[in-house]
Amino acid sequence: MQLTRDGLMDRRVVIDQPRGGYRAGSDAILLAAAVPARPEQRVLDAGAGVGAVSLCLAARAARVQVRGVELQAGLVDLAASNIAANNLGDRVVILQGDIRRPPVEIGREVFDHAVCNPPFYAAGRASPSPDAGKAMAHGEGETDLQDWLAFCLRRTLTGGTVSIIHRAERLDAILLGLGRGGGDLVVFPLWPKPGRPAKRIIVQAKVGGKGPTVLHPGLCLHHEDGRDTDAARAILRGVEPLDLTC
Repeated sequence: MQLTRDGLMDRRVVIDQPRGGYRAGSDAILLAAAVPARPEQRVLDAGAGVGAVSLCLAARAARVQVRGVELQAGLVDLAASNIAANNLGDRVVILQGDIRRPPVEIGREVFDHAVCNPPFYAAGRASPSPDAGKAMAHGEGETDLQDWLAFCLRRTLTGGTVSIIHRAERLDAILLGLGRGGGDLVVFPLWPKPGRPAKRIIVQAKVGGKGPTVLHPGLCLHHEDGRDTDAARAILRGVEPLDLTC
């Protein structure tokens, strides 16, 4: 497996990841920035991959504990080396397992918050990548989007949050799934440039919440010339959180 070493959050986090497989980047930083975790709280990262979201979250939030679960054993091994490289072994652990049959350390626990960056495409809706790892990361298999959301809701304490980053076209399915146990939903569009449709969204639900769904103004990521906006740059560098309050 050929690897690249990449820096996130102005290289506050450094990860090794497969050159030809699924590539963690700005989505991981933005998702981690959206979690309202306080010191000493515990966060579940479902589908943790090489640990990008977990490590960005731990680097942002002092004394937060992160537990991840990842199906692909090779990615779990990479996650372990990334955790060690970032000196976060005392606060981040990623275990190998299926969310439908989670490892005991995950299945018996409930967390203050949960995050997930699940496969973007419903089964049969996109041509699979020739790279097996990338195909698994991008396309749903036996575990569909509703399974991911239900798992996160079950493993999160009442009053905690479940946050997901996904394609905007799956919004209806996300709202359906998070509504089965969550409320006070916030839909946060990520606008690629001014006047362009949002391709990505972050959706956050409060477990047990009863409030209405809110459409947030969101975040514009780039100027017309491709430069990061000041607001996006501050978040991607790890300086500012992603504020989902309205």
